[in-house]
Amino acid sequence: MSRSPKPPDDVPETPRERLTGTVASVLYRNEATGYTVCTLQPSGRDVASVTVVANTAALWAGEELIAEGRWVRHPQHGRQFQAELIQCITPTSVEGLRRYLASGLIRGVGPVMAERIVAVFGAKTIEVIEQESKRLEEIEGIGPHRRQMIRESWVEQRAVRDIMIFLQAHGIGTAQAARIYRQYGADAIAVVKRNPYRLCADVWGIGFQTADRIALRVGIPPESPLRACAGLAHLLLTLAEEGHCFALEAELVLQTQAVLEIPTEVVAEALADELAHGRLVREQDRVYLRGLFEAERRVAGHLRQMLATPSRFPPIPTEKAVAWAERKMGIELAPAQRDALQAALASKVAIITGGPGVGKTTIIRALVEIFGARKLVVHLAAPTGRAAKRMAEATCREAQTLHRLLKYQPAERAFAFNADHPLEGDAFIVDESSMIDIRLMEQFVQALPPHACLVLVGDIDQLPSVGPGNVLRDAIHSGAIPCRRLTTIFRQDASGLIVRNAHHVNHGEMFETGEGPGDFYFIETAEPALILERVLDLVTRRMPQKFHFDPMREIQVLSPMRRGPLGAENLNAVLQQALNPTGPSLPRGGAVFRRGDRVMQIRNNYDKEVFNGDIGCVQAVDEADRALVVAFDGRPVRYEVADLDELQLAYVCTIHKSQGSEYPAVVVLLHTQHFKLLQRNLLYTAITRGRKLVCVVGSAKAVGIAIRNNEVRERRTTLRERLAGDLPAV
Repeated sequence: MSRSPKPPDDVPETPRERLTGTVASVLYRNEATGYTVCTLQPSGRDVASVTVVANTAALWAGEELIAEGRWVRHPQHGRQFQAELIQCITPTSVEGLRRYLASGLIRGVGPVMAERIVAVFGAKTIEVIEQESKRLEEIEGIGPHRRQMIRESWVEQRAVRDIMIFLQAHGIGTAQAARIYRQYGADAIAVVKRNPYRLCADVWGIGFQTADRIALRVGIPPESPLRACAGLAHLLLTLAEEGHCFALEAELVLQTQAVLEIPTEVVAEALADELAHGRLVREQDRVYLRGLFEAERRVAGHLRQMLATPSRFPPIPTEKAVAWAERKMGIELAPAQRDALQAALASKVAIITGGPGVGKTTIIRALVEIFGARKLVVHLAAPTGRAAKRMAEATCREAQTLHRLLKYQPAERAFAFNADHPLEGDAFIVDESSMIDIRLMEQFVQALPPHACLVLVGDIDQLPSVGPGNVLRDAIHSGAIPCRRLTTIFRQDASGLIVRNAHHVNHGEMFETGEGPGDFYFIETAEPALILERVLDLVTRRMPQKFHFDPMREIQVLSPMRRGPLGAENLNAVLQQALNPTGPSLPRGGAVFRRGDRVMQIRNNYDKEVFNGDIGCVQAVDEADRALVVAFDGRPVRYEVADLDELQLAYVCTIHKSQGSEYPAVVVLLHTQHFKLLQRNLLYTAITRGRKLVCVVGSAKAVGIAIRNNEVRERRTTLRERLAGDLPAV
């Protein structure tokens, strides 16, 4: 049996009793928490149906239910049975079996197929599925493939049910339980009992607090060395999520002690043990996760090796090459552009940085022309798919994401190209380099042949990478790599306000706003409710009517935060209801995905070749199999129901998530309730996402705070010192 919470304090209780019956329908289920509302046809009662509320690992129409709890009267929904303990039993009646199979429980079986199966096998349906599944092929529409799918789905859901019941007793929701099952299979319960802290590293979406709660419930003592070691790793991972590569030793011990509420001596002993086993690394007074320590050392070591290794091709006469490129492209470069191009041609590793419209793309095009004329093998890459696509469009050459360039191999769970199997090529040009974190940079530079040239292009004034490290900034400030910073605006549309206002913000100046039609608007609104109203009106009516933008494909709303009334989560629900309110859909947790929805992948999934920040469109909804097909740049990718927590609606996304992307039209929200995140580089990044139109909606006070706040949040990294030779590099 699984246990449910007590009813609210303000709802009167009745004596505890037992209720049995058949589940008629499941009205609501929160996949994350297991909170479920269903209608029950009671056994032996002369009533049509009753409402039962419970927390349960899984519940399906047609199941027989034994529930213990109390009748309560909900202020809004009336009389209902609040179950404290429930037990689900596989149905035995023909009608119960039909409902059970039609409920979406089994992939490949919808209402029509359930009717056919039960009509043939009757009360023996479950026995046939479990023991004689070959007989399912007697049913019209079931071939070997679907029969196998039904059999595997049945076995999986039975195993998941048992595991979910165990996990739910320890506070794990159904969505998390499904991921745990996929990771460990039949060993899930044994793994969780032995070392629940493994969940943090092995299962996406389960953090330390959840694992710690389970650990305490399965009997691991609060002062256990296992818990202390896990706490240290948790603190370091939390810092990594904030962009840091290390912690100061004294701070790490004290913070871990405070979080776990255990003696400092226990933490110190755990730290010594982790250092002895090599899972953590200490260098002077800094403590690193081993992976981040090695990443910084390897990046510095490989870049220094590239700088010291001669190219395989003869030196390029830079002045002649630049003059040739100008004639070939039919342009005249400004002195700063010419200098940057010559530096990139003369150096084994070079950096070109600058804001929008200053000519970075022109230099990339010139490099491609010059390298191409020398018959060199050139690779173009960027951290995101959209950035790679823009790069390809600008150069008329193939450009790839770094992940695809390195070719991830799902079977080996590693990249095909690495230090032992390097990429082939003479020159590598990477755009949007500010987005590259230290882990991805490590994978990339290890795969570069030492004789190759590398040009990193990016905007140092944008937000840093989402992941740990500050690669571009550290590389520039190390002084070890030649760098040129472009500041003069050369773009032909420099008369437009988007580019000019981006540079105004970057210099700590307020927006310009022109009269009449333009490409930049500031709509001042201080009240959150009015901001929401204005954004909705802009996206659904004004921008489509006046500028002919497609709100489903061309307008991107950006918010500094995920949560809150003006956060991305709430705004996504509002815009989905306005733009795509009906059609085939699939609920998951608190969200609903419909055909036509714009969605974003929120983690790297190498098996699907879809990466964090990729945006796609829901192409199809399979309600029977509870799956989606999402098109990413025209490539269909299938998501089973257990994969859906990797997706979120993307009518609105955070400014951090928009890095590396560019949209025809952008609406940016800013309000003082976003105070913690109001920084100059955040606003600058948001403005530079818009290609044709930018509308900033919010309070002048919030805009002013963001423009004035130029305090770059320093990240604890040592790549700069390693590149400069002040610290060891591999």
